[in-house]
Amino acid sequence: MDKKIDLITQIETSMISLSKGQKLIGNYILEHYDKAAFMTAARLGKVVGVSESTVVRFATELGHDGYPKLQKALQELIRTKLTAVQRMEITSDRIGEHDILKTVLYSDAEKIRLTLEKIDKNEFEQTVQTILNAKKIYILGVRSCAPLASFLGFYFNLIFDNVRLVHTTSVSEMFEQILRVGPRDVVIGISFPRYSRRTIKALEYAKKQQSNVISITDSHLSPLKEVSTHTLIARSDMASFVDSLVAPLSVINALIVALGMHKKKEIYDTFEHLEHIWDEYQVYEKYQE
Repeated sequence: MDKKIDLITQIETSMISLSKGQKLIGNYILEHYDKAAFMTAARLGKVVGVSESTVVRFATELGHDGYPKLQKALQELIRTKLTAVQRMEITSDRIGEHDILKTVLYSDAEKIRLTLEKIDKNEFEQTVQTILNAKKIYILGVRSCAPLASFLGFYFNLIFDNVRLVHTTSVSEMFEQILRVGPRDVVIGISFPRYSRRTIKALEYAKKQQSNVISITDSHLSPLKEVSTHTLIARSDMASFVDSLVAPLSVINALIVALGMHKKKEIYDTFEHLEHIWDEYQVYEKYQE
């Protein structure tokens, strides 16, 4: 059953037994769940006109172990529901008149910290080995994730000779490019809320062809996880109208470096050859001292 319906229905059916203050909280969440999901207990209480302790008791009344658990449930509920307009409104509410540069950079740093704390190192190592053993590597990411896919593809092409960056201008074109994917291949899909349906469908196809599917996404609840052999989790910020993909890029950097360490000799030879080409064709500007 849809998580949004579950939680909203739970609040609606509990209203009759709630106190007057708790009903105010419940009504606010029912009408503004997208904003409530990112409010602290104190902030929500202030907006509704009740005490912080009333908000905490409301969460307990719904069966959650404290307000943070309710807040997390709300955030998971709306993960794929927020429109760009809602994201813009939330960004405005959260940042307000604060120092935007400082707020955004601190937020991005926090995403990296949380990713480091939660990422499964064994899953990361298994992902590395799976890629090393691949006959062919396909990489795909659309919309705001397209630059991440291009970045990964750029460096993978320096490490491997069996990489294909899937271009995603249309659904049919995507499937045409992964048509011959097979059991010895690896398909890497990158997607964050709001999750790309094209990416999910392509990974579903790859799984049916018995390929190894690797997803880089934000949560074990992500629809990419269901079709993946291995999943690398990196925190993103879907509350901003600009997707924060700093932590995913850091995980991708780590993946590139880990694979590079396994293929040091090949990379050394590649770059030695490239340096001669770059010099010959004046790819980079040279500075004279």
